[in-house]
Amino acid sequence: MAFRQHGKNTMLYIGTMDTVLCFNISVKDKETSQILDYHGCNMKCSVLSDGSQDYQFILGRPDAVYFYQLEGRGAALAFEGEKLQLHWYRSYLVIISKEAKVVSQSAVDGQTREMNILTIYDIKNKFIAYSAPFPVVIDVVCEWGLLYVIAGDQQLYLLQEKDTQTKLDMLFKKNLYVLAISLAKCQQYDEHGLVDIFRQYGDHLYSKGDHEGAISQYIKTIGYLEPSYVIRKFLDAQRIHNLTLYLQALHTQGLATEDHTTLLLNCYTKLKDNSKLDEFIMTKSKEEVDFDVVTAIKVCRQAGFHNHALYLSEKFDQHHWYLKIQLEDIKDYANALQYIAKLDFYEAEAIMKAHGKILVNEIPEQTTELLKRLCTDYRPTDMPLVDASSLDGSAPSRVMQSKPDEFIHIFVNNSAKLREFLEHMIRVQANSSSLIYNTLIELYLQDGAHETDAGKKEIKEKKILEMLQNPEAGYAIDQALMLCQMNNFRPGILYLYEKDKLYQQILSYHMEHEEYTSIIDTCKKFGSEDPSLWVQALWYFAKTEDSHKTYLSEVLSQIDKKNLLSPLMVVETLAQNSTATLAVVKDYIIKRLKSENDVIAQDERLIKQYRDETTKMRQQIEELKSSAQIFQVSKCSACNHPLELPSIHFLCQHSYHQHCFESYAENDQECPACLSKNRKLMDTIKEQEQNRDLHERFHLQLENATDSFSVIADYFSYNVFNKITLISDPQPSSQEVKVQPLSSLPNLQLKSERLQQQQKR
Repeated sequence: MAFRQHGKNTMLYIGTMDTVLCFNISVKDKETSQILDYHGCNMKCSVLSDGSQDYQFILGRPDAVYFYQLEGRGAALAFEGEKLQLHWYRSYLVIISKEAKVVSQSAVDGQTREMNILTIYDIKNKFIAYSAPFPVVIDVVCEWGLLYVIAGDQQLYLLQEKDTQTKLDMLFKKNLYVLAISLAKCQQYDEHGLVDIFRQYGDHLYSKGDHEGAISQYIKTIGYLEPSYVIRKFLDAQRIHNLTLYLQALHTQGLATEDHTTLLLNCYTKLKDNSKLDEFIMTKSKEEVDFDVVTAIKVCRQAGFHNHALYLSEKFDQHHWYLKIQLEDIKDYANALQYIAKLDFYEAEAIMKAHGKILVNEIPEQTTELLKRLCTDYRPTDMPLVDASSLDGSAPSRVMQSKPDEFIHIFVNNSAKLREFLEHMIRVQANSSSLIYNTLIELYLQDGAHETDAGKKEIKEKKILEMLQNPEAGYAIDQALMLCQMNNFRPGILYLYEKDKLYQQILSYHMEHEEYTSIIDTCKKFGSEDPSLWVQALWYFAKTEDSHKTYLSEVLSQIDKKNLLSPLMVVETLAQNSTATLAVVKDYIIKRLKSENDVIAQDERLIKQYRDETTKMRQQIEELKSSAQIFQVSKCSACNHPLELPSIHFLCQHSYHQHCFESYAENDQECPACLSKNRKLMDTIKEQEQNRDLHERFHLQLENATDSFSVIADYFSYNVFNKITLISDPQPSSQEVKVQPLSSLPNLQLKSERLQQQQKR
């Protein structure tokens, strides 16, 4: 008999010799009964289990042990032998039975006694925890967590349960790992303890050669046991299947590293298991992926599974790897370019910078068109033509365009497409950078230099010059000039010199090419802006050995007209030309001498005039000192009204009303009418005195200075030298001819001496 509480109901199990009954005794006088079985049991052969077995009513019969629930008979365990008693201790079933074979006897006290077998069953784990013979067992008592056995030899035996670790050690020694695992789980063993059992069990199976069983145990250790411990055991090619299972489990639990992914994919490729590889790579969504994508792409690419690598690259937006595979392995350039055209602006820009050179070499036409779009108004090909944001009235999206300068290098092997690309850019973007214009000019110049047909060459040169003359062209003049010089493009050189106001360089260019007419034309054209060009021309013609009378006459005429050089310097310059005759400079010298004579005569008249004025002024001063002055001015010099007293008179014969003088005068010592004239005169005198001192100091410092150049440079900063004439020495003639110098001519020498005397005067 046993009581069981089932919810709010109290149940009573009763086992008789013939039947097994269940009574509901929750309500008094309203008990209900139910027959569970028509087979009963002997006395003391029934017991109620604990909660671990759901409080089942257990009966022992000779053939088996039966379990009963409220609904009826349940499972049965075939424990043979005549059962004498049944007891429940913790989660164990204790059975006292007779030995089925020969009756055991004990001769401890000299008497023979019948022996019973006490067996303790672990019902949950299905193993015998303890079994031993005892003299006739009177009863078994479970108290204080211990098991007491009252035997017929008047002895009380104590059975104490071993701790869990001791049980496990015993099972380990007997290699009963499955039982040890079950026992550890029942005892609520911690995860680390269970993992250690799994590891030991796996090691045991591995040593026996059961690799599949071992790998199943090792899989249970994932997350606690270092994966390398297991992987090292299965690196043999014959065990690659087992290693694959373990690596798959690692990825499923999200604990795989890049090395594990590499190893698993290598296993698939070694096994040539395409179905597994497809399942691992192509059947998982982005959220389900349990491996490192980049590593998987690398391994698939290396193993030759390009389709799988492309699938991963495209699915997970690994654009760099997708294009490397397309361009370097599959060499499908058209698909690669179509893929780039679908990307957003920043990704497409970066990829074209990295892979554009290959694409230009293989499919130049399509690549150039994509670059044009990328540098103007780029939109991915899969994007709608009309922006949805503009339909609702909001501001349109910003125009995305790259800098064309950054793509010039990818056309290194295709100058024709580069020229097409640059022409398109300056056509749609006139404000392109100087690099764009300079590169296009360079391409034009190189193309023109290699052209052999005269007509086509002229057309191309005209095109170059039109670009140089285009006011919107933003090229760098210095670089464009250098390119024109490298390609010997004469019109471009001269135009850029003129544009940059390098008139001296234009003149030098004509001198180097001995273009005499062009030299004179250049001087005429730019002489008003840079008069020193005529001086340069004179030096050039003086250095040449040929006779250039016409050109020299023109040059001398302009030098004389603009007074650029003194006659003496002109004569000395022409004296270097062995072919120059007196007739060349005769008119110039006569004209200059006449001019000098006129200047001298004018100076003499001024000197006489100044002397007369000085004498007159001295006489006036003497009169002022020795005789009285009579002021007869009748009108005020300020208001021009008749004078009235009080009035103020000055020796300069100016008179003022007192109130007019006080209104106009700056001080009471000077005449307001003569004040500005007197001050100008005083400033001139003061400046002359300062200049005299400055020149004297300059010559003194120049004589005593160790570095004369620094002294001259300092006085240049004082603006002492008002007019500077720069005379450069053109390239000397390659031939030297010893001739009589022009200065040795008697008539010319005489004129030079007279000119020097006039200059001294």
